[in-house]
Amino acid sequence: MTTSDDLERAVRAAAAVLARVEPGQLDDPTPCTAWPVRELINHLVGGSFFFAAAIETGTFAGDGPPPPDFASGDFVGAYADGAAKLSAALRAPDAPPQHVSVPFGEFSGTDFLGIATIDTLTHAWDLARATGQSTDLDPDLATRVLASARDLVPDAWRGDDPAPFRPEQPAPDGATAADRLAASLGRSV
Repeated sequence: MTTSDDLERAVRAAAAVLARVEPGQLDDPTPCTAWPVRELINHLVGGSFFFAAAIETGTFAGDGPPPPDFASGDFVGAYADGAAKLSAALRAPDAPPQHVSVPFGEFSGTDFLGIATIDTLTHAWDLARATGQSTDLDPDLATRVLASARDLVPDAWRGDDPAPFRPEQPAPDGATAADRLAASLGRSV
């Protein structure tokens, strides 16, 4: 079972990767084939605000103005702001909510924490891989998130685009826990 602490650890891992992205890498490809580094950064930063709002209120309709292009500015600072909002939402006395309703489904609060943690750590891995950084992200956390992903990611979410995950891929012998997580979610490792 994923905890609020797990999500905060995933956010810290992502923040460390974001801090080492160079401006010249924004148009580079990533393991998320539809998203170059710029779009992956926008997803990570925007996701921190999205997760915070969903956990704080129990719902997020997704309507409203489109999010800004975080990658065009201080994306490290913007992520720190989103992470602070997320941390405050996670530390609220009634967090996580019993149920969370978001555009892609209805979840128990605990399952939503798991999905947010999977998303954050996996996209931190994608960004690390795309920018030539180490993909050995928080091995203990990655091991637990891998177990959660096997329970929380249904087959209906796997396939070709626009499915969020590809079919599971093999991980080479000696792969890190984060590499095994990425492979389990369809990334080539």
